[in-house]
Amino acid sequence: MTQRHPIQNDQMMLVTTITKGRIPYFADPAIAREAVEAIYRTQHLHAFFLFGFVIMPDHCHILINVPPPETISMVMKSYKSSVVFSAGLGPIWQQRFHILLPTDPWKALDYIHLNPVRAGLVDQIIDYPWSSGSGKWDVSVME
Repeated sequence: MTQRHPIQNDQMMLVTTITKGRIPYFADPAIAREAVEAIYRTQHLHAFFLFGFVIMPDHCHILINVPPPETISMVMKSYKSSVVFSAGLGPIWQQRFHILLPTDPWKALDYIHLNPVRAGLVDQIIDYPWSSGSGKWDVSVME
């Protein structure tokens, strides 16, 4: 099923996608790594600007800008399919995803990076390996 949002591209978007039943698939480090790597594979297929992300045990947040002619629906469909295929899992995602259009991208990025700290998974942003806040992953430079 394709999801049609009124905003499809050319804006900064904070996208959240959740696993079906909130099952913590990404608590497994191998699957979490696949979820991160799938972001970059998707970026090669559908050009977009990546500003930050976090892969939580049962959901993902991605701060992204998708220039035309690509759309956020195409990007998310490709991303979710890539995770399922590369992790060798069945359908793990809720069908839909949520978009916020942040007025302050820096606050949105802080929200993403602080997610594992607020959840009690780590004490510091840099200690959570499945986030752009760890410094271990390449992201676009925000202008």
